[in-house]
Amino acid sequence: MKEALLYEKLSGDVASCHVCQRRCRIAEGDLGYCRTRVNRDGVLYSLTYGQVSTSLVAPIEVKPVHHYLPGSRAYSLGSLGCNFLCDGCQNYEISFALAEGSASPAHYVSPEDSVRIAMEKGCEGISWTYNEPTLWFEYTLDGAKAAKAFGLYTNYVTNGFMTMEALDTIGPHLDVFRVDIKAFEKRAYQKIAHIDNWEGILEVARRAKSHWNMHVEIVTNVIPGINDDPGMMRDLAQWIVSELGPGTPWHLTRFFPHWRMKDVAPTPRETLEMLRETGIKEGLTYVYIGNIPGHPANHTYCPSCKQILIERFDYDLVQSKLSANACPFCRWHIPGRFEGLDAA
Repeated sequence: MKEALLYEKLSGDVASCHVCQRRCRIAEGDLGYCRTRVNRDGVLYSLTYGQVSTSLVAPIEVKPVHHYLPGSRAYSLGSLGCNFLCDGCQNYEISFALAEGSASPAHYVSPEDSVRIAMEKGCEGISWTYNEPTLWFEYTLDGAKAAKAFGLYTNYVTNGFMTMEALDTIGPHLDVFRVDIKAFEKRAYQKIAHIDNWEGILEVARRAKSHWNMHVEIVTNVIPGINDDPGMMRDLAQWIVSELGPGTPWHLTRFFPHWRMKDVAPTPRETLEMLRETGIKEGLTYVYIGNIPGHPANHTYCPSCKQILIERFDYDLVQSKLSANACPFCRWHIPGRFEGLDAA
């Protein structure tokens, strides 16, 4: 166990966790909602520091991130537990492992070893993903510091439900903030993630971009009958434009029936295409469709001359015509980080 970094000692040996926006008040001997933190005599401890359940070298496009060093590889690490426990979770084996007491093997990897492994495998960055990275906050913070010291980029794949204290603590050490915005209303967020105060996620995403200058990309997994309302998605697109900027990539990904939502049909292709057009109409210049391999909206296009700048198949980079932030055909500025790409 490692003592938690962000918590407050209250009377009666109660500890208030300040890592995620649930801000669990945990009595002595008890666990928080995510079950990754335990109170021992008024001191809060992390139970998952360095406990790696999943590790993989993956293209950054898999996160998905399309405008930060496309084609680069990230050493991707996941642990156990979640503060949402979504019924349609694609990684339920590790996200629900602690909540349901199921066996999911994990092994210890120190922050220093994660950097060493990443470099040995020829990765340009480290990504904390697969389950919510905020929940092993102390470990990801140490890992991010170590990664930056060796010139690796750092990436959080997050549901965004962290506290401002957590964001501001790790902010100086994070380059990429790939955040889910699962819906744009209370009812849908309740249905998907079992939370009410979803607006705090928007504040975190805004501050990651405006205060910490992180590269931010948004993902919305479109679930039929839950968060596919055109009006709601129009409002979300408008918010992205006004608060994060029109050049912010928005990934609309296809839902597939999974875990406790096996009775929900996959998202129709037509729905995703309609919502993409909505996003573009509201002023977003980079709206992608994910989980449909070969779809034209996998690619990056120049908003001005409409040329394909980066061609992808699913989440693999096929060809790039970018080697910097300007379209080679019309010189339109493309937001993101593209230096070092081999134009072909």
